[in-house]
Amino acid sequence: MKKIIILGGGTAGTIMANKLRKVLDRNEWKITIIDKHKTHYYQPGFLFIPFGIYNRQDVVKPKMDFFPPGIDVLFTDVDKIDAENNTIILPDGTLLNYDILIIATGTQTRPDQTPGLTDKLWYKNIFDFYTIEGALALRDFLKKWEGGDLIINIAEMPYKCPVAPLEFAFLADEYFTKIGIRKKVNIKYVTPLSGAFTKPRATKMLSDLLVEKNIEIIPDFYLEKIDNEKQNIVSYDGREIKFDLLTIVPVNMGDEVIARSGLGDDLNYVPTNKYTLQSESYENIFVIGDASNIPTSKAGSVAHFSSEILFENLMSYIDGRPLHAKFDGHANCYIETGFGKGSLIDFNYETEPLPGTFPLPGIGPFGLLKNTKTNHYGKIMFRWIYWHILLKGKEMPIEPLMTMAGKCKKC
Repeated sequence: MKKIIILGGGTAGTIMANKLRKVLDRNEWKITIIDKHKTHYYQPGFLFIPFGIYNRQDVVKPKMDFFPPGIDVLFTDVDKIDAENNTIILPDGTLLNYDILIIATGTQTRPDQTPGLTDKLWYKNIFDFYTIEGALALRDFLKKWEGGDLIINIAEMPYKCPVAPLEFAFLADEYFTKIGIRKKVNIKYVTPLSGAFTKPRATKMLSDLLVEKNIEIIPDFYLEKIDNEKQNIVSYDGREIKFDLLTIVPVNMGDEVIARSGLGDDLNYVPTNKYTLQSESYENIFVIGDASNIPTSKAGSVAHFSSEILFENLMSYIDGRPLHAKFDGHANCYIETGFGKGSLIDFNYETEPLPGTFPLPGIGPFGLLKNTKTNHYGKIMFRWIYWHILLKGKEMPIEPLMTMAGKCKKC
């Protein structure tokens, strides 16, 4: 019997397990998922917890609820991937052989990479909202906070869900307005980017929104350390910004097993062919989601769209055919902008976010680079879609490759 091992049971790994189990003969192919955690988190929902919009139970479910029947599941850490010998080595020395390995180990926050941060961010007045613990602790802090300098800082690129810090800024503006202390809160958005986002048109639209909401943008800020005594964040060029409350996006890195296995770059991401999603070094290793180094957003939509391409290429690889399916870097992100509105961006490797309608030309119902109530509802509806359709590998009425239909280059 041939063996597929999927390393990682998060969004990308779960989607692939469901897709593959539906088509591969159980008498010919054994599929095993290995993951060290039993709980699945709807990570886009962490953003809403500090403001009391979601609770813990809204974003947490058992991973076993989403794995298909007919696969093996091991909840354990992995000591090493021995790619030369097609073997996974478990901490107790157990060896697991594979014919195909799918790496879906994701990315993790690494506060230990920044002097002045601890491995537990949620203390005193420094928090993240990329972990369930950080989001819950920040919620409790905000209930009692009376105002001051709120700094939203991105430590380093890349990081997962690139629009989340912007959404946090917009939701913070709404939250403090509604509880009546917005004039007592100075919100500053501090980023290593030269603007609010990486693409010109989206940057202009999002920057205009920040200005409209009286949120100051501080660009080109490369975080060196946190000075906890002075309550400052300090950049490599010596600039200091005072905070009363710091919400930080810590350095993101791939899983340590990638480093231990000698398979990653300096941030533990696996060098991956950005079109075929095959490892640059081993033809029977494929990489999906945040674990790869492909030059697109580390976002759930990328895992979803690329899963369609990876599935096609895995079928080709199994049949001994060339890998003809090509991923174009398609990403699609709803952006909460506060007060019941939202925006939407759709882009890929070559094409920046453009104005228009999505998914149907002229009809939508969602507006690209527009701030509308309908876009907000799209964001809210996505949680149901995530739990009931996307994770289970079901078909969705959106093409995996980006289309120019409904977009306007000259608008």
